[in-house]
Amino acid sequence: MRSPVEISWFGALCDDDYEFLGVPDPALISSWGHCRDIVQNADRKGFDNILLPSGYQLGIDSTAFASAIATHTEQIHLLLAVRVGEMWLPQLARQLATIDQLARGRLTINIISSDMPGQALESEPRYRRTVEYMHGLRALLNGERLEVNGEFAAFNLDPPRIATVDPGCPPMYFGGFSEAAKACAAEAADVFLTWPDTVTSVAETIDDMRSRAEGFGRTLGYGLRAHMIVRETEAEARLAANRLIARLDAGAGAAIKGRSLDTQSVGVSRQNELRAGADDDGYVEANLWTGVGRARSGAGAAIVGDPDQVVAKLQAYQDVGVDAFILSGYTHIAECDLVAEHVLPNIEHSALRPRWS
Repeated sequence: MRSPVEISWFGALCDDDYEFLGVPDPALISSWGHCRDIVQNADRKGFDNILLPSGYQLGIDSTAFASAIATHTEQIHLLLAVRVGEMWLPQLARQLATIDQLARGRLTINIISSDMPGQALESEPRYRRTVEYMHGLRALLNGERLEVNGEFAAFNLDPPRIATVDPGCPPMYFGGFSEAAKACAAEAADVFLTWPDTVTSVAETIDDMRSRAEGFGRTLGYGLRAHMIVRETEAEARLAANRLIARLDAGAGAAIKGRSLDTQSVGVSRQNELRAGADDDGYVEANLWTGVGRARSGAGAAIVGDPDQVVAKLQAYQDVGVDAFILSGYTHIAECDLVAEHVLPNIEHSALRPRWS
């Protein structure tokens, strides 16, 4: 018997909403009004959590948005993306505790380890910085005094007065595929996130991360970030996938991908490999379509099919260890409605804090 999973949607704060991939639509550009509508729709439809992504050139600020949307939602948790280094650590802890108060205990945290805008740091020290900040953030949000003299974090101070609603640090989600990133996740994260891949490859990643976490005496939850295209028939779903890229110019797609700060990462390279190994229609295995990656850095594949096929695909990932799904689709409101109609009723899920917390 399968345990309940967490099923999340995507807030599209980073100018990543299209009717036709790579063709900007002023009505879909990231704004308070449009992104608010996406989040509130996912809240009404029963999704457990929603990723609020973070960028610099792209879209609107995730932390400012989270503080506002917290008071405009009822049940959905907020998976706030935080880029390590952008905010002074003690102030970040205070900020996150405040947002959790505004959300009445519904905050979760997506830790991002990437270069800061206008500044480059080699991979190894960047992940060392991330580990130090994750440990420090956890201590302060746990209400503990922080005494550390690290390479990047040197503090001797008490935690802020304001605390999270449920005592302790909210779950920290983290993804990355380099050796340094995996070591960082094994030591400091609560949930390891992976991008769409074949079921076999996801299983291998989870087995690897379990072994790494055990080396630190820890256990992790596992999440999969993927796009969705679900229709009443497989033929309709495939037509919708083809329509999504029907107006995509190769140069425009490359430009969109190039604006991201992670374009040279190991994870992005793997997404490119998947696309290169796909069949002529872009499918790397049954119901896993790589066309999204033609104009998107990061998660570059979609689960495509009829409701039974899509549910079966998600359950196949669940059977190899996935505890949480962070899903998205184009357009984000329309696809949210379709996933809520065809998928959510057929997979047991829970908005309560997951078992890894």
